[in-house]
Amino acid sequence: MMIKSAEFVCSNTKMDKLPPPLLPEYAFIGRSNVGKSSLINAITQRKGLAKTSQTPGKTQLINHFLINKDWYLVDLPGYGYAKTSRDNRAEWGKFIKKYLFSRENLQCVFVLIDSRLKPQKIDLDFCYMLGDKGIPFILIFTKADKQSHLKSDQNIVLFHKALAQWFEEIPAHYLTSAENRLGCDDVLTLINDVNLKFTIEH
Repeated sequence: MMIKSAEFVCSNTKMDKLPPPLLPEYAFIGRSNVGKSSLINAITQRKGLAKTSQTPGKTQLINHFLINKDWYLVDLPGYGYAKTSRDNRAEWGKFIKKYLFSRENLQCVFVLIDSRLKPQKIDLDFCYMLGDKGIPFILIFTKADKQSHLKSDQNIVLFHKALAQWFEEIPAHYLTSAENRLGCDDVLTLINDVNLKFTIEH
């Protein structure tokens, strides 16, 4: 898929203020320092589309971007550590769950995992929650350029083993890097394939 256009649409926390659910939508989420904004910019090949920051937890709203005029990329607030109050984090958790559980045109959630780390409980718990609610998701392992592929592959195997205790079928995964766009075109190919089915069904 060629990215011909990528434009910011809106940022908010209110479900009734989101764009009409008429186009397929894909949400990106992960721990606050997983490199989500950088990867979104790499996938869309738009350097400043998603705001990157040295401060984890910078994204605090549901951010919609219209890609190629025919699908939405959604940048969700990171879970876990963020420099904000516990009450604020609790509020974020509520509207993130409300979005994930009720957004009718949401086709897939891309869960970003730091490939340098062994399985983290916070990531596994989030995957378990999605599985429990029957929400389709794909694992995106980030920062592959920061270490050898062997190290990344070892951590991916460990993550799969941890998920296998809960899931009968392990979700697909991609190994990515925002630095060299490793895996970015694979993600876009998947989105394109789902978009074609969405058009047929609707």
